[in-house]
Amino acid sequence: MQAHLCELLPRLRRFARALAGDPDDADDLVQVALERALARWAQWRPDGSLDAWVFGIVRNAWIDELRARGRRQQVFAPEEAGEHVGTSPVDGQVAAMSVQAAMSRLSPEQREVVALVLVEGLAYREAATALDVPIGTVTSRLARAREALQDMLEGYDRGR
Repeated sequence: MQAHLCELLPRLRRFARALAGDPDDADDLVQVALERALARWAQWRPDGSLDAWVFGIVRNAWIDELRARGRRQQVFAPEEAGEHVGTSPVDGQVAAMSVQAAMSRLSPEQREVVALVLVEGLAYREAATALDVPIGTVTSRLARAREALQDMLEGYDRGR
């Protein structure tokens, strides 16, 4: 199990970045999730997907963090920290930043589904298990997210 968790680290980090948006917050989130997974190893059902179980732990840890932040009314990185971020002249990086910006404008529910299904490659059923929602909910959220991303990115292409 521990070896499989190590193999999952890059995927967990990508998912955490999709949720948190900030690399430092994402690293903290992955650490919390791995600690929970190891501490609650006995709760994992061998007949279920370990990947979906751990992605679900990451998602729940993020929800817990958002609730805690709401109580503290504190943000780790002030908005001003991003004011002077430079732009890259490389088209690929600009496009990636556009996709990342579009992803950040999706609802949290849509962003979770896109990150799990399109980025991490989980099957719809595994994503449904990780998010603790019916498979039809995953399908509809993904369809709405794809449509929203397409609309946002078409605007980017026209602006170039």
